[in-house]
Amino acid sequence: MVLPLTARRGFEDRLATHWNAFGDPDGSLPLWAVVLVPVAIWIALVVSAVFWRASRRWRGAVLVSCGVLLAGEQASIVRANLYHAQWRDADSATVGAVATVLAAAAAAVVGVLASGRPASPAAPGEGSRMDIPAGERRVWLARTENPWLYALAAVAGVVALAALLVGLGDPAKPMWLLIAPFTFVSMAVLACSSVRVRVAERGLDVAFGPLGWPVRHWDAADIEWARAEHRTPTQVGGWGYRLSGLGTTVMLRSGECLVIRAGGKDFAVSVDDAERAAALLNSLAGAHTGRA
Repeated sequence: MVLPLTARRGFEDRLATHWNAFGDPDGSLPLWAVVLVPVAIWIALVVSAVFWRASRRWRGAVLVSCGVLLAGEQASIVRANLYHAQWRDADSATVGAVATVLAAAAAAVVGVLASGRPASPAAPGEGSRMDIPAGERRVWLARTENPWLYALAAVAGVVALAALLVGLGDPAKPMWLLIAPFTFVSMAVLACSSVRVRVAERGLDVAFGPLGWPVRHWDAADIEWARAEHRTPTQVGGWGYRLSGLGTTVMLRSGECLVIRAGGKDFAVSVDDAERAAALLNSLAGAHTGRA
């Protein structure tokens, strides 16, 4: 959405957004629609991907390719309308559209290759264990933050606040189309900007965001195994709460992650000293289930 706004002085309030077979513009939209419609589509895709568990293997490819497609289409529209007084005088967007489709197809291939890596095989009882003397209890705590996600959440929040102030000054402008998506993005990114991880007698707790909410919990008896593993944002499709061929990963920085398998599904979280946490979880799980 930055590109149309930065080039705002190069065209009128309406932009050509559709061309006929001869490359002549035959449809238009107002500038605010050109800015917000791709953002709304992208947010809808991300939300759908979170809940569309049946097609997890392909979600990375769909999101990456659609992101490239939306950004490319918007760039092509801006370029075609630039420095034309009327939208009907806009240049042809054929070259930009073809280049965008090719780039989106290439991005889809990369997304499939990146998300198609199968989860590592494992068996119950795998991984190191911690010796816990009789009568003693052990607790392991850790916290991980990503300052860049904090900054991204702050920027989205500032945009939402600015749109709110502008809307209060001119109620005729449909600023809620800007306020709602950026408020959602700000809150969602803030919730994924930090985690607090706790391993104790009752199992594993992962608390999200500065407020420590929401919290995901796994009983020790439900954990099949735990181990430390090196993962990167490239492997799981980026930063934050990611769903990929490796299962669910809370990726806050590249490097050591605590990985568990429970109910046949893998979950990983970026955290230091993951080896010690995994050993404690394996010992607690073994004590609850009687696994050797």
